Amino acid sequence: MNDVIATQPTPASFLTVGLSLKLSITLNGQKGMYGSTLLGWKDYAWLVCEWPLQVGSGVDIPPGTPCTVSYLHDGKLVGYRTEIRDRLSAPVPLLFIAFPQTVEEMHLRKHTRVLSSEPIILVRANGSAAGRAPSAAIVGGLLQNLSTGGCSVIVPQAPSWLRTGTALRMEFELAGLGHVTNLTGLVKSAEPAQGSWTLGIEFRFQEMEYIEYRGWGGSVHQAIEQWTAQKAADPIPLH
Repeated sequence: MNDVIATQPTPASFLTVGLSLKLSITLNGQKGMYGSTLLGWKDYAWLVCEWPLQVGSGVDIPPGTPCTVSYLHDGKLVGYRTEIRDRLSAPVPLLFIAFPQTVEEMHLRKHTRVLSSEPIILVRANGSAAGRAPSAAIVGGLLQNLSTGGCSVIVPQAPSWLRTGTALRMEFELAGLGHVTNLTGLVKSAEPAQGSWTLGIEFRFQEMEYIEYRGWGGSVHQAIEQWTAQKAADPIPLH
């Protein structure tokens, strides 16, 4: 498990205007993760950030509502438990959050791998010159685990083209965060096991991938990094 360090924060040590935040808030009995941006702060008093668009402008978040703030900074997952102080509706919707008394920092291992269990679609990258792959070049599977460097996928059967060295386009869900589409991957291993195949796939970013956001702003690489970091941190009180 990654080491967690609790520190007394100073504004200069962890706050920058424009910092992408993730807010974990329970609304109407359901816990959700919402993306926001830090706009400013008053030392040791409060932070002010953008109102999370995914919450909806008509939703009320009463003062005193518990909230967890987390973000990535210099290869670390940083987070703290806090509460909502106030909201401002006009001229623009803003959210005020209590300044932390302590923050927890977790140094992330390179390519932390976390368990997953989401359907995934694999499409042979050169399966069609017209942009629409034929059905023979599409395989459905189960995303078994995931890291920022790649993933492991189980498929019930592997056609002859699905072997080591094959370039793929992938589509899958980052549960609670968004839907990844058209992410390039390279099959690094393909092993038969008990009537199915296990594939080890390495990601190739900054080609044609994109994500349909739900509470997150950033690239596919950043989204996967944030998602895996949060899942790896689940046993500790950072969310």
